[in-house]
Amino acid sequence: MAKSLRESARAAGAEPILHFAARIEDRLHSFREKRARKRGLTATIIPYTGYGSPGWIRVLCRVLLTKPIISDDKRYKKIRGWRSFTSVPVDDVVVTISIAGVEQHVTADRGGVVDTVVKVELSPGWHTITIRSEGSEVVEAPVFVVDPDARFGLISDVDDTVMVTALPRPLLAAWNTFVLDEHARRPVPGMAVLYERLLRDHPGAPVFYLSTGAWNVAPTLSRFLMRHLYPSGPLLLTDWGPTHDRWFRSGRAHKQESLIRLAGEFPQLRWLLVGDDGQHDEELYTHFSESHPTSVEAIAIRQLSTSEAVLAGGRSKDDERAPEDSARWVYAPDGAGLAEQLSELGLLND
Repeated sequence: MAKSLRESARAAGAEPILHFAARIEDRLHSFREKRARKRGLTATIIPYTGYGSPGWIRVLCRVLLTKPIISDDKRYKKIRGWRSFTSVPVDDVVVTISIAGVEQHVTADRGGVVDTVVKVELSPGWHTITIRSEGSEVVEAPVFVVDPDARFGLISDVDDTVMVTALPRPLLAAWNTFVLDEHARRPVPGMAVLYERLLRDHPGAPVFYLSTGAWNVAPTLSRFLMRHLYPSGPLLLTDWGPTHDRWFRSGRAHKQESLIRLAGEFPQLRWLLVGDDGQHDEELYTHFSESHPTSVEAIAIRQLSTSEAVLAGGRSKDDERAPEDSARWVYAPDGAGLAEQLSELGLLND
């Protein structure tokens, strides 16, 4: 599997050349880390749901400096909203991943994020792994191993697809970062039931939640999905701030790269892609279905209400879909309407 830019550069005996903004960010992180350690903050690992296939798993987590434990609750469960943004990431820290007797040591990236692939044999289904670093407690992380015999998978957008955003898009990132609490959003009617039915009718199918949101809000989004009975599955998010070569990360590029990666990791699966008609999902899914026609089973688009579309900056254009696009498309304003049309396509049992 592909290594990170920094790991690849180190293997070649050189460090990557960082963008000016990234160098500023690194200095700021270094300054904040020194001050945080002087205040007695300690390393905490925030585990995320991983996934894989027999022979390998992708492990995702983040290392932050937080206050020492003051109760029996896990510290990372208390990191939410603006606190998730102001928490101090720890880069270049060595993290030890333990899976079924196999240990692997990896290094967190500039944002404290660990995103790595471990070669290990696990049976299909859910497993629990442990992660630790120097000075941190051992934490557990769930991983889902996809059955090689599975032929169907679900990839879902988050904002305006599984939860109602009702915010202007320019304010969405700020809200997600500084304010977001799982009680502050409403689920899209019928979507959780739709997803449960899909997984019931396709045993062993994986579900991925693909968002342009930052890893900062992963615990909050996970609680939202659990609270509203959405099926468990990995969140595929991105990091906050500048990259090694540009001022800001591209959420659209993150989604595109994630789709391509999943298609390569699970070539036997045909995906149901679920999104909304607020600007980019239709175009993104069209391009993916054109370049990976054997990887797309169908595309389901949740239609925004008039007020939601205004806040989202309008709807995507009807001509985003290419005439030669062979993917099967369904449109409806909620999960019940999408379920009815997916049943007509044979993807759901009546």
